Amino acid sequence: MILQHKEITFHINHIAYTVNIGPDLDNEIENSLKHLLNLDKNISTEELLLAYLRKTQEFISLKKDIENQVQTLESFSTNNSFKSKL
Repeated sequence: MILQHKEITFHINHIAYTVNIGPDLDNEIENSLKHLLNLDKNISTEELLLAYLRKTQEFISLKKDIENQVQTLESFSTNNSFKSKL
């Protein structure tokens, strides 16, 4: 199967920017972008920056959640190792 690279055009401050986003087989990247930005109209610099900040906040939150889950698993693993030695 040959992976097709997808291009998306953004209109930022009345200038078109077409970028290659790579393979997007299930349109997950494009749909995520459409959730944050209206790709059918001109986007201001402010709108683009706000979308970036929203995504950054989302990733920071996910990172913290994963770190907490890893700590919980490590704690669980350590406690079980200790009990098995008794």
